[in-house]
Order: sequence, then structure tokens, then C-alpha cells
Amino acid sequence: MPNNTLSAAIKEAYASSPSDEVIIHTLEFRHPAFLNESNQPDSIRVVRDYRDWEAKLEADAPLHAGTFQLFVGFAFDFSIPGVEKSSAPAIEITIDNASKIVIDQLDAAIVLPGSLEVTYRPYLLSDIDGQGRLNEPHMIPVLTLKVDSIDVTDLQITAIASVGDYANKRFPNEDYTATRFPGLIR
Repeated sequence: MPNNTLSAAIKEAYASSPSDEVIIHTLEFRHPAFLNESNQPDSIRVVRDYRDWEAKLEADAPLHAGTFQLFVGFAFDFSIPGVEKSSAPAIEITIDNASKIVIDQLDAAIVLPGSLEVTYRPYLLSDIDGQGRLNEPHMIPVLTLKVDSIDVTDLQITAIASVGDYANKRFPNEDYTATRFPGLIR
């Protein structure tokens, strides 16, 4: 099934697997409880690499749109959702040896209301600027999912994320009341 969200460069990298092209996978976790040192909304950004990377976010990113942000190198794995008709797309994310900072942020997210979201962005190692930073992601729009469940242990964080439970959503999703729609009353 064709994926029109991927750039031509990353489609070529997936199709031909050239030895000189490296896909750099990143994840960004967002929750209203995630705050930076200035008490401003922030996120947890990780990259599947041995080193940290600065990467440019897409122009319509929920936080820090169009700016370069630091992604911290972590050992993580994830499974891209399948294309089965019978199930909602979901991915499983596993982060090994998560630092105390990440675990503390997740603990804060459990206490405060709000949904935990994760965004997947692929970058190409060949697409860097003059300062060694990764240019924009090679998937537009990026894949953003809601974290349905998360399990934190001393050694590992495992999260299941999906697009949401659309099968059990109310339809229509609006309340047609006399206050909102006065024309309904005769």
C-alpha cells in the first residue's frame, strides 16, 4: 500500500536499502505535565542512535514548530502498525535503560490529567545542514498517536500507542441542543 506521507528520498531508502543511507528514527512524547526548567510546556525527545541529535521539527509541530530541538540518544525499538483490516493501527514502543529524568516526567503524567501523545519522525543522515543538524523530517504529516497504556520498570519502558478508539466514538459527535441551535425549536 503506497504511503504518500513519505518523501521521495526516504521511499528510495526503504526500497533499495543503500548502504550509504541511514534512517534516523525519533520519538517525541508530549503531555501537559511535561515542563522545562522555565516551567514552559515541553516534551521528551529521543533518537534511536548512540549520540544526541539536533533536528528540525515540521512547521506545524505542536511544540516548538519549525525549530531545531535536541533529541537524546536512547536505545529504543518500535513496531510500525500493520495494514490489517480487522484491527486499529497500534505500535509498541520499548525504551531500554530510561533515565531518571524520563521516568520522573512519566510519573508526573500519571498524576495530572491529559493524554500522553507520541510523534514518530524519520530523518535521513544524508539530509543535514552545515552545522551537522538534521533537516526536516521525511514524513509529512508525521505520525502522531495517543499512548493507550504504559508500563515502567527499572530496566525498561513499554508503551502501546494507537490512533484512538474510533469504533466506539459517538456519531454524530456533536450535541444538538436548543442553546447551540435555536432554529431547532418551533
